[in-house]
Amino acid sequence: MQQYDFMKKKAILMNGMAACLLTLTACSRHYQLASVERTRILIDQRYDATADVDATKWMEAYKPKVDSMMSPRVGKTAKYLAAYRPESELSNLLTDILMWGGKAFHEQPDFAVYNMGGIRAAFAQGDVSVGDVIEVAPFENKICFLTLKGEQVLELFSQMALNDGEGVSHGVQLVISKDHRLLSAKLHGKDIDPAADYRIATLDYLAQGNDGMVAFKKATNILSPTSEENNIRFIIMNYFREKMAGGQTVDAVKEGRVIIK
Repeated sequence: MQQYDFMKKKAILMNGMAACLLTLTACSRHYQLASVERTRILIDQRYDATADVDATKWMEAYKPKVDSMMSPRVGKTAKYLAAYRPESELSNLLTDILMWGGKAFHEQPDFAVYNMGGIRAAFAQGDVSVGDVIEVAPFENKICFLTLKGEQVLELFSQMALNDGEGVSHGVQLVISKDHRLLSAKLHGKDIDPAADYRIATLDYLAQGNDGMVAFKKATNILSPTSEENNIRFIIMNYFREKMAGGQTVDAVKEGRVIIK
């Protein structure tokens, strides 16, 4: 009798579990992902209208330390510098800084690439602090040098055209159609030679094929320093400091590096 009761309870339990599984399966089939949307929330003075007393008091102990790290001046800009597609003063400046950064590694790149998505703020006109540079380049991206064949360079530029361009250094001239096709690509006035080797300065993040630039995965002769001082933010700071030491302000202009027509 006890064995019969046990078997009966076991059957009821198994039937219950089966019913639950069928229910879950039916539910999982009922819901389907229709779309994915995202937006950016602007954090501005509206969120500081009423200060949190406890939070403010807690941060007071850290403020002198943070200010001492972020406030030192590294240079000065001649005007407001922002990033936008297809070409901007700030993206031009940052790619040219990548070219400048090659000398520390005995590198002479043919051109440089910097992704627009990696530029997270603008430089206001006037003094530039350590904190300002960190806002522009907040990620742990490091400078990287690599080689691509000309045919792979054309692949790279075609992939960049899908996003209406990315940051490219002085001498690069890309023409992109309104439907995101690469129409022409020149370097210092010459067409890209599919059989030639081109040395490129970029970010290690892009060298891994991110932001749609998968042509970088075909690179050879890669030099990718991993030490902290090779983070792009420090290279930017060093560039500004060199200019400041020479009494110069940092400036950049649009040159027709990327044109959409």
